[in-house]
Amino acid sequence: MTTETLLVELGTEELPPKALKALALAFRDGITLGLRQRELGFGQVQWFATPRRLAVLISQVQLQAAERQLELLGPPAERARDAAGDWSPAARGFADKQGVSPDELLVIETPKGERLGLRRTLAGAATRDCLNAIINESIQQLPIPRRMRWGASRVEFVRPVQWVVAMLGSDCEHGEILGLATGNRTRGHRFHSAGDIVLNRPEDYVAELARAKVVADYDQRQQMIRDQVATEASALPATAVIDQDLLDEVTALVEWPVALTGSFDERFLEVPAEALISSMKEHQKYFHLVDEQGRLVPRFITIANIESTDPVQVIAGNERVIRPRLADAAFFFDSDRKTPLAERVPQLEKIVFQQQLGTLHDKTRRLVALSGALAEALDAPVEEARRAALLSKTDLVTEMVLEFSDMQGVAGSHYALADGEAAAVAAALAQQYWPRHAGDRLPETPTACVLALADRLDSLVGLFGIGQPPTGSKDPFALRRASLAVLRILVEKNLDLDLRDCLDLAAGQYPQGTLAADTTGQVFDYMIERFRAWFEDEQIPVAVFKAVSARHLSRPVDIQRRVHAVHAFSQLPQAAALATANKRVANILGQLDTSYEFDDVSTNLLTEPQEKALLCTMDTLGEASAEHLAEGDYAAALSSLAELREPVDAFFDAVLVNADDPQLRGNRLALLKRLRDLFLQVADISQLVVGKS
Repeated sequence: MTTETLLVELGTEELPPKALKALALAFRDGITLGLRQRELGFGQVQWFATPRRLAVLISQVQLQAAERQLELLGPPAERARDAAGDWSPAARGFADKQGVSPDELLVIETPKGERLGLRRTLAGAATRDCLNAIINESIQQLPIPRRMRWGASRVEFVRPVQWVVAMLGSDCEHGEILGLATGNRTRGHRFHSAGDIVLNRPEDYVAELARAKVVADYDQRQQMIRDQVATEASALPATAVIDQDLLDEVTALVEWPVALTGSFDERFLEVPAEALISSMKEHQKYFHLVDEQGRLVPRFITIANIESTDPVQVIAGNERVIRPRLADAAFFFDSDRKTPLAERVPQLEKIVFQQQLGTLHDKTRRLVALSGALAEALDAPVEEARRAALLSKTDLVTEMVLEFSDMQGVAGSHYALADGEAAAVAAALAQQYWPRHAGDRLPETPTACVLALADRLDSLVGLFGIGQPPTGSKDPFALRRASLAVLRILVEKNLDLDLRDCLDLAAGQYPQGTLAADTTGQVFDYMIERFRAWFEDEQIPVAVFKAVSARHLSRPVDIQRRVHAVHAFSQLPQAAALATANKRVANILGQLDTSYEFDDVSTNLLTEPQEKALLCTMDTLGEASAEHLAEGDYAAALSSLAELREPVDAFFDAVLVNADDPQLRGNRLALLKRLRDLFLQVADISQLVVGKS
């Protein structure tokens, strides 16, 4: 089998940094998919991405796919000829369709009998012939939300394309890609390299670019940046804070990384550190540094895309650029503190939260009432919660937040402390938006938890209530994230609130007629569905969640405990038999008329030793289970009930439930109901399908 190494590179103007990695991975996946679809084997795959290129290098690409045997089946052989022995119309029609004479047809044995047919050998795809199509297909599938044109060309791509390399071994002529003929010429660093670089073989790609001051491997370049930043920081001494998102973005901005350390005036440290970090990170892509106590130090590390002969001048330029940004932050901080947050509340009347749901002032009014009610339910400080809610959105009208949007909440916290507000109120303002994303930290104080819950519950019922729930991939108000945040706060902070009650409280703050009648039910069902996905992420089978949700519970803390208890129970050797038995009991009881009334189990009517044994065991285990349930230990309760397996099996093996005697039948049905009720105290384990998800 003949193979060659394949190199494909798209050379462009600077690509959008936040999309670079996703584009590169999608380009790699598109090329490999195209090869697989044509049954062309290949070896190791490497992907490359810099600001000016997307590339894929694949070893041992087959030049020709294997031949394929194709079997075409026609009519049954018994219908091949007519009574006179001539070919039938069906046989002739099939032969004509395949472009052969009927005499060339074969009789092929199939599971459904003998059929007329034809066997053909199809040549496998030739890589050279289909490479252009593979590349173009991959380009068309790239996740580019908005493509652009350049010059007079009708070609569209995320950025103007300047060159295209497509090499299958030394063969580089593979037609046009994005309006350019493919070749073997690439380009190096924009400033450290001049002219084209001629590649003799695909395997030379990485080394040739390295000589031209381009580190093509994205992961290698990222590790270089990480190491250089750590080295620069160790010389101060200080610790560099390397945020992964910032690291990804910086990696996508440079081809030849060079770390340099700069500084700024210490007077700026009087400004909240978050504002300084925001300026350095968002606007200049600098890594900030902290001391041993985690306090910001007046230093930063920038990654240059050039190896300067005068790095001092490069550092000075970066310091000049950041100085006015930090000065702006200091000005906003000083200016904002002249107006207390409480005096800013009326300004919220000018900001629309949502056209049908009113202004931020309206939302604040609702949050004050809802936060007070939630705090009371949680035995948290009510007045602190109401005060935090009153001030919660006021920093949205400050200059600081208008300039640095990621400072919302944080700015309010600093201003609240400056105004003399309670520390718990200030902390709640900073933490009201936690968690901001999956895996993020949760609010830490009771007041902060209350405000974080109230804010999200208000948005959920409000937007669902006016018919704007998330749809498909569209979730403009981040309601999915809000739902999960509410569930996380309740469960992980062990806040045993009833979710239905919370939603009713939130809905009750809106004027009558604002929300649809079934709003809270819709939101509740939506959130429970998010809860199901949560447990799926924990690798807990759906059947386990269904067993608990069948109880129609509404306290997330309680649901979470039950789900984990049922999951543990489902791993026991007795679980499968007991789940099956409960299913059988549910079916028997389900056939009864809904008006059927169960009597108490009468020991005098227990005639079989197996039913007597079952009742005795249920009484004993029921007491133990009740003690565990009283302590909220569902796992122990189910574990104790697992001992019912043998008496339950024996009962069904020996006892006829639907006895002819109505008294015996009624007593046995009552016994089964008591059995089912024991388990239903935790979950409907008849829903379990052990070993399947």
